[in-house]
Amino acid sequence: MSTNPSAALAAEPASQRSKQASYWKQWKRGKYLFLLFLPTLLFYVLFKYVPMFGLIISFKNYNLFKGVWESEWVGFKYYKLFWENPDFFKLIYNTFILGVYRLVFGFSAPIILALLLNEARHALFKRFVQTVSYLPHFISNVVAASMVLMFLSPSSGIVNHIIQWLGFEPINFMVMPGMFRSVYVVSEIWQHVGWETIIYLAALTSIDPQLYEAAEMDGADRWRRMLHVTLPGIAPAIVIVFILNVGHVLDIGFEKVFLLYNPAIYETADIISTYVYRTGIGQGNYSYATAIDLFTGIVSLIFIYSANWVSRRVGETSLW
Repeated sequence: MSTNPSAALAAEPASQRSKQASYWKQWKRGKYLFLLFLPTLLFYVLFKYVPMFGLIISFKNYNLFKGVWESEWVGFKYYKLFWENPDFFKLIYNTFILGVYRLVFGFSAPIILALLLNEARHALFKRFVQTVSYLPHFISNVVAASMVLMFLSPSSGIVNHIIQWLGFEPINFMVMPGMFRSVYVVSEIWQHVGWETIIYLAALTSIDPQLYEAAEMDGADRWRRMLHVTLPGIAPAIVIVFILNVGHVLDIGFEKVFLLYNPAIYETADIISTYVYRTGIGQGNYSYATAIDLFTGIVSLIFIYSANWVSRRVGETSLW
């Protein structure tokens, strides 16, 4: 079958005009939604993409007075300096272990809470638990860390009062390196478990009630209905949240760790982000700190890409 080249050329502009008309219709139909999205777009452009320009100083001996362009180019000097640092493996290990603990326990806690709330039959009790569990999320990390330190105080903390009431000696948790990871993970669960439960409660509403009725008619008790109906129903949400959390294994929140740790527990509490703060802000070595931060970002990207690839290969749910 032969094709007419002139007809194809004439059809191409018509196709482009059709696409332009379609785009214009979409804009007219959703212009107010686009305007609502504009602040979010500006936020990410100004505070996420524009600052990427500063990554260039990780390859330069940055001088505050000379500026970025006039500073001496040193290549991978600061990356090699970090890799050869005697504390390199300790920082990686502390950050990775703390991230894995948060992933294992902090990721599963909202799922368990959502399943328990889904099984609750008393509406007033369910709303009360949801409200109480949401509230800590709106507390700043400064206040949350201060509350943790007060709760664990060896002299006046409620935890040590309970320990003494049970007949044991008080424990100074915040000077024991072996206790820091447990304290951090428990505080993270307490602060964010209720808020993260919202995702799974929303996913639960999409499950067809007829599936529960069919399972009940087949003789399934509440445990089996949860196992064979509820969990498969929220599995896509679980996978997506898990992939996102894997990308943050090395991206431990700086604020709470910085507010909770002290030199006595550096052995387990000193992580990459706190080291970057002490090196970059404390010592003014901006190039070195930027190199470490970029290295962490690349590793996190590898983690999230690998988790997404495995999820796409094993199941049908993935981010892209």
